[in-house]
Amino acid sequence: MTDNSTAKKYNNIKLFFSIAEGILSFILLFLFVQLGFSLQLENYLSNFISNQYLLLLVFTIIIGFVFTVIFTPVNYYTEFYLEHKYNLSNQTFWKWIWEGTKETLVGGAIGLPLLLLFFYVINKFGILWWLPFSILMFIVSVVLAQIVPILILPIFYKVIPIEDEELKERIIKLSQLAGLRVENVFKFDMSKNTKKANAAFTGLGKTKRILLGDTLLESYSKDEIETVIAHELGHYKLKHIQKNILIGTISSFLVFYLIANLHQISLSWFNFRTINQIASLPLLALWGSIIGLIFQPITNWLSRKYEYEADAFAIESTKKKDDFIRTLEKLTDQNLGDKEPHPFVEWFFYSHPSIKKRIAHIKSL
Repeated sequence: MTDNSTAKKYNNIKLFFSIAEGILSFILLFLFVQLGFSLQLENYLSNFISNQYLLLLVFTIIIGFVFTVIFTPVNYYTEFYLEHKYNLSNQTFWKWIWEGTKETLVGGAIGLPLLLLFFYVINKFGILWWLPFSILMFIVSVVLAQIVPILILPIFYKVIPIEDEELKERIIKLSQLAGLRVENVFKFDMSKNTKKANAAFTGLGKTKRILLGDTLLESYSKDEIETVIAHELGHYKLKHIQKNILIGTISSFLVFYLIANLHQISLSWFNFRTINQIASLPLLALWGSIIGLIFQPITNWLSRKYEYEADAFAIESTKKKDDFIRTLEKLTDQNLGDKEPHPFVEWFFYSHPSIKKRIAHIKSL
């Protein structure tokens, strides 16, 4: 077993840089607006670009490029150096660059059209933009959930059906118990990037997929893998996915409503004229980050609740309590998870309960 002091040090470093990066990002964006640089950039670009939509794109790309340059050293340290230092990464430096480039391109292909759509909505509906945009984002989230397994995931990983017929049959039987019709089970080459292991249930409708990392298939027994899949299927059986969509939709309406009104109220603080003034739009991100910070412990609490429920389903459906506990311990060691994080850190930042609490809960079942 991994010494938890090593895991704690690794996780504390990651957490420190995550918090520091969030704070620094907020401060830089605030100064960008407060010191008038946002307005200066808009005015400068207006000398060359008359179309407001094109101007918004260039404005956003420039800000994104500057932030990328500023935070690349931090990302290199946390995503590449630290992962290699703790023997968790299989990436070469150029592979890390390439994967990051793909993430940027895919993010841009999805994010920039949404940005233009948002700008259209705010121009057309004014202060009420939050209502139609919330509806549009719900539609987009459903579409993305359907296309991620078949269009986006293959950009990053090779996804193929698993070869082990016995394991496949076990998983299909478990799926039927959970009320899910599954015709195939897939694996993806997680090992090309990391030594960590994981499994996931993804997609909606006909694109639902059960995905197993090759690192999981190579290092765990069939009984152990079965308990992991049973946990993931528990989320489906207990309708956590539908509940998350419903709660996410309601919360997105509330969040966008709050952002819209706070944005309008704060315009005069920075000498902006209208809500659709391009230079004022970074304010939306500032307010969004503050609201997101407030909501984070609430959403994480709900997520942890769902994890306990899915654990209970895994035990009920497989009757393999010891295998599940052993699997969780092995996964925690392999992924260098902190077995007993500080209570505040777990409450505020963790979407999953600590392994110590999960095992205690499983033993009580």
